[in-house]
Amino acid sequence: MPSSVLARYFLVGSNPAETKYRVLKIDRTEPKDLVIIDDKHVYTQQEVRELLGRLDLGNRTKIGQKGSSGLSRAVSAFGVVGFVRFLEGYYIVLITKRRKMADIGGHAIYKIEDTNMIYIPNDSVRVTHPDEARYLRIFQNVDLSSNFYFSYSYDLSHSLQYNLTVLRMPLEILKTETTQGRQESFDIFEDEGLSTQGGSGVFGICSKPYEKYVWNAKLLEAVKSTVHRDWLLYIIHGFCGQSKLLIYGRPIYVTLIARRSSKFAGTRFLKRGANCEGDVANEVETEQILYDASVMSFSAGSYSSYVQVRGSVPLYWSQDISTMMPKPPITLDQADPFAHVAALHFDQMLQRFGSPIIILNLVKEREKRKHERILSEELVAAVTYLNQFLPPEHAIIYIPWDMAKYTKSKLCNVLDRLNVIAESVVKKTGFFVNRPDSYCSILRPDEKWNELGGYVVSTGRLQTGVLRTNCVDCLDRTNTAQFMVGKCALAYQLYSLGLIDKPNLQFDTDAVRLFEELYEDHGDTLSLQYGGSQLVHRVKTYRKIAPWTQHSKDIMQTLSRYYSNAFSDADRQDSINLFLGVFKPAEGKPHLWELPTDFYLHHKNTLSLSQTRRSYTYWWTTGVLRHLPLPFDEVTCAENRRKLVVKKFHKCEEEIDIHSEFFRPYELSSFDETFCLAMTNSTRDFMPKNVGIDPSPFTVRKPDETGKSVLGNKSNREETVLQRKTAASAPPPPSEEAVSSSSEDDSGTDKEEEGAVSQRSTPVKVTDTGDNTKITENVVQSTKDVYGVNLSDVPSEDDLSIYTRFVQLGQSQHKQDKSSQQFCSKHELDRVINLVPISSFSQDNIYEVQPPRVDRISTEIFHAHIQAGRGNMQPLGKDDFLMYREYIRNRYM
Repeated sequence: MPSSVLARYFLVGSNPAETKYRVLKIDRTEPKDLVIIDDKHVYTQQEVRELLGRLDLGNRTKIGQKGSSGLSRAVSAFGVVGFVRFLEGYYIVLITKRRKMADIGGHAIYKIEDTNMIYIPNDSVRVTHPDEARYLRIFQNVDLSSNFYFSYSYDLSHSLQYNLTVLRMPLEILKTETTQGRQESFDIFEDEGLSTQGGSGVFGICSKPYEKYVWNAKLLEAVKSTVHRDWLLYIIHGFCGQSKLLIYGRPIYVTLIARRSSKFAGTRFLKRGANCEGDVANEVETEQILYDASVMSFSAGSYSSYVQVRGSVPLYWSQDISTMMPKPPITLDQADPFAHVAALHFDQMLQRFGSPIIILNLVKEREKRKHERILSEELVAAVTYLNQFLPPEHAIIYIPWDMAKYTKSKLCNVLDRLNVIAESVVKKTGFFVNRPDSYCSILRPDEKWNELGGYVVSTGRLQTGVLRTNCVDCLDRTNTAQFMVGKCALAYQLYSLGLIDKPNLQFDTDAVRLFEELYEDHGDTLSLQYGGSQLVHRVKTYRKIAPWTQHSKDIMQTLSRYYSNAFSDADRQDSINLFLGVFKPAEGKPHLWELPTDFYLHHKNTLSLSQTRRSYTYWWTTGVLRHLPLPFDEVTCAENRRKLVVKKFHKCEEEIDIHSEFFRPYELSSFDETFCLAMTNSTRDFMPKNVGIDPSPFTVRKPDETGKSVLGNKSNREETVLQRKTAASAPPPPSEEAVSSSSEDDSGTDKEEEGAVSQRSTPVKVTDTGDNTKITENVVQSTKDVYGVNLSDVPSEDDLSIYTRFVQLGQSQHKQDKSSQQFCSKHELDRVINLVPISSFSQDNIYEVQPPRVDRISTEIFHAHIQAGRGNMQPLGKDDFLMYREYIRNRYM
């Protein structure tokens, strides 16, 4: 909440409960320098009110005149993105609107909806520059309301495995790392700290963000060393989506987080290959997180995650777009016989993910004119060279597969082949889960489960290594391949949490449809950011079940991508370079729009020679090989401990109260706006609405059977067959012959609205009787149209006998109740049957109910409540005053 006077801005920040505050003072009299004062003091609500009141009083032009107040509120915000300067003074970028997109263990993840840029120097000292407005427009071309995410208490730049591994650091190490600052406060993982043995202390851990995926690191650089870390809010760019998978009412949250690299970032044809530091274009780390939402604590809940990566081929290569061709020729810009740039790239991956590094290369292998094959040949040579020096057990695994060739073939099923690759990949890397194997999987282990790789620890499993998928653009083919690997990993994740009996998932189940929709949103978003259009080829395209209308949409997306690449990508690239601080405006330097190319901005070795040369044989960082297959970043060592900030809290402090943080009892909120209700739901959005359908999300549905199916569309026989098919052991969907009886009804399913009932009239059946009179049957709607099921003509003998006994029992009970009043005494009835009430009602049956007695205190409370509603308040007692006094002391003092 920035408040302002002519000489300075005051930035007042609070915790969510508004019980603790910090204040920043920003000087407005400096025309080009940023002067920020942080007193590092934590204020209470009363103290900050008094402070602002004194500032308001002291800055009035005439004491006692409220209209001439010198302190006014400028804007209310949810966080500071950073500070930026072009050719004049500094701007502050604030988040003014946000929307909750996901929740991980009680930690909310928000999407930026709107921002506000405020110029800091006041008009009296402003030094104007003619090009300032143009730089401001270029900077604002990076739409911060488009797929930028942040969290106050969860580190989005790291994976869930890293974050939870840090939390399980040995207690002795935390004691030695504890900071001693009296007023230090902090918010990362403090509500999930580690309790000390036998004491009331709790350790909170804050790790440094992984700067590769932080997009506002340069914007915070000017204040990073002067303000308290609570002010530093790191944002990521990419995608975040969450859906709820309901398994017989048990909520399982499926979350997809994509982190786009801020290194060598840009648009499709302007950023290809890698730079001199090993950062590749279009590098995105995708993490799928699965957890049981009924228990949200990191320490007590069940969490699982799987990470995979996409990125351009790590070579020096580019495409010349000046020819205005849809597919410009690929050229190798520099010779790299010792695979220097590939070595830097895979060294980064070994540090972050461990081994094995698996490359799935989807580019074309056979072409009439060599185009994509150029990249394959160079990548094979680079991997072969680097593997000479790695131990065989940690060698880089290279899997080439020409996906385009197999797609054109009528004899090959693309997804079946991808499924085989996915199984082998997940078995090599494993996945992360924070709980040990369940006892039933130990007693009855699955064959595939025993072959699973990764690293097994006492508290669960760790993923070691990662799959790196690439085609030329890393968009359409890559997204489908990542979906298939993610689907395979999802089956293992569900199995590890005890939710399915075999690690296998079939297509056309509610769970896979929900996951496919998440991945398509993920692919569309990443494709728009890099290529300028949504996906051209989707999972349904490769399954060959896409409707005919999809072809026209594919053509439009291709045209949109071509237009964006040809006409708007250059402006977008300039905006990204300015936003990320790759280009910094300065007096006497050429302007951004005057540069013929940005090659020298991204390749720093062209401006100055490095003083150290890396070895051509020992191409990895020292210490990485010693800990493989574990990633070096997650190993407990002195170098990694320096990246952590540890603080000790009392277990009763407000900062570590996860209940208040998640449920926010201090906020007035609307039930309709609750995040869980707006989330995609497998039962509401994917499960068919037919009567009698199996509610399991692992039941195979017909391809056209969705959450918008109409009551009464499916025959009873088909429902029975589909209900028997579970995801663990289900055969393929019914053949066309098996469902031909209802093909006409099913063809219109998608066109009918949800919940609508078919209005087609029932055919009139005409039969001839013995006396040649025509009798019409089924004049009214059949039970199939009304209830969605067909009743058999004659009930079975077992059903008839059960129904007969039920009727006789009812008649006997009725006769007994009527005759008892005239002929039988209560003692004689007790000998016939003695019913014991099972509820608090003394008498409770189908004929009469006697409500329980209410005690005097409850009656008085109820009467007082009624009188309060009429405006007649009861006098407060001593206990009421004590309770209110305690509330005021805890809330405001």
